[in-house]
Amino acid sequence: MRPTSGSDAAGPARSRGEPTGRRTGRRRIALALAGIVTIALGLGIRAGVDAGWAGPAGDVLYATLMYLAIAFVLPRTGRWQVAAVALSVCWAIELFQTTGIPAQLAQVFPPVRLLLGTTFVPLDLLSYAIGVGLAVVADAVVVRAVTGAAFPRRGSA
Repeated sequence: MRPTSGSDAAGPARSRGEPTGRRTGRRRIALALAGIVTIALGLGIRAGVDAGWAGPAGDVLYATLMYLAIAFVLPRTGRWQVAAVALSVCWAIELFQTTGIPAQLAQVFPPVRLLLGTTFVPLDLLSYAIGVGLAVVADAVVVRAVTGAAFPRRGSA
């Protein structure tokens, strides 16, 4: 049996008798709500803002949403592991744009543009890193505020 430390969210939750499934369920609810807010912000910026910062802000929110989606699917995975996967997916999608395939797909089905984009922009790679980084920090802050401990233990800092 592995000893628990104060940075293990399962430790305080276990001492309160809260089942792991309930913690995971609560985490998923929080992640889903954060995802809905992120989508609303992203669509609002895309539809209503005609400023130079709107594009990078949308990219930051896109990466944040990617982090939230992966954390939702894998709620017990460590923050840094989720961040690595989210950033890799964002960068892969951005690099995929160099093929021209996303632009062709967007001509056939315009909503694809929201998911895959159409044009490679190197600055987007930085925006994605910022978005994932902000998501990691927000995740850690929210979890500590709610549980008083780091969550989840495996692979997290």
